[in-house]
Amino acid sequence: MRFEKAGMIIKLARLLAGTAEGMTIDEIAITFHVSRRTAERLKATVEAIFPQLEAITDGHKLRFRITGGLDRFLQAPTSDELSELHSAAKELKLRGSSLQSSLLNSLGEKIKSSLRPTDKHKLAPDIDALTVTSGYVIPIGPQPFADPNVLEVVRSAIKSGNCLTFIYGKNANFRRTVSPWGILYGRSYYLVGPALGKQKPALWRFDKLHLIEIDGQAILPPTDWSISDFSARSFGVFQEKPQKIILHFTPQAAYDASRFLFHRDQITTQQPDGSVVIQFTASGSLEIANHLFTWGNSVAIVEPQSLREKLCEMLESALQHHKATTISDVSSP
Repeated sequence: MRFEKAGMIIKLARLLAGTAEGMTIDEIAITFHVSRRTAERLKATVEAIFPQLEAITDGHKLRFRITGGLDRFLQAPTSDELSELHSAAKELKLRGSSLQSSLLNSLGEKIKSSLRPTDKHKLAPDIDALTVTSGYVIPIGPQPFADPNVLEVVRSAIKSGNCLTFIYGKNANFRRTVSPWGILYGRSYYLVGPALGKQKPALWRFDKLHLIEIDGQAILPPTDWSISDFSARSFGVFQEKPQKIILHFTPQAAYDASRFLFHRDQITTQQPDGSVVIQFTASGSLEIANHLFTWGNSVAIVEPQSLREKLCEMLESALQHHKATTISDVSSP
């Protein structure tokens, strides 16, 4: 048996042991990027090695799962996995996401504490070597801020299916009631959900939530709604009517542009002259224009015209401002 196939079988066994609802053959095929017949063979091999594999009827489909867990040997973390967990926590902290960082650190400590002393001694030198030699560039820009207590209340409401009530903004006195559908992480933390009496979800910034409490049963999102699809409608955070965006990058900028993720569903097309065209559908024209500002004269907006006009207005405003500003206008520190 090839090492690659052995690795796939072990990974599949872990997945089947870690799921309560089980996996169908089609889901196995999608996960491992293989045909349905190959997925059936993988399942059969896992079943031969782990006879505790069971099948669950789900309508016209069968779902498979392994009950009782796996042997400690198969579940033991590697030094690479633990060092990456530590590095992920470190990167989140550098980005200002200290709440998520502390949760990952807590998870790492729990995993380490579950190891046998001999395993800890074996892994420690490699983990130290990998974490010490890993570094991250500190991102420039606004850092997210969220009260740990607010995050805890929001998560509790999501898990229990309850509404949240809060005062939104410093000088507000009106109490809002919102059904929490999810959380968006980025330069700020956002609660996603519709206010009482509304059907469409809105964004509520964490640092503006005051006197937050759990109160009553929430309205659950439609079955076809997902937070990933919701966030994908926008280039950044702000939601408006999506537009088709087509950007043309010069040959000199093509390499960097082709490696840049503007949108999860973007289409990148290389041109005969070495330039590259990137197109996607998203809202948030102001955020798009702000970002394209940084690409200078290496990008041209093919569509839409309104986005091109917005960027021109920004460029003209910036030009007039810097032309009018003199050193005498600025006081020394």
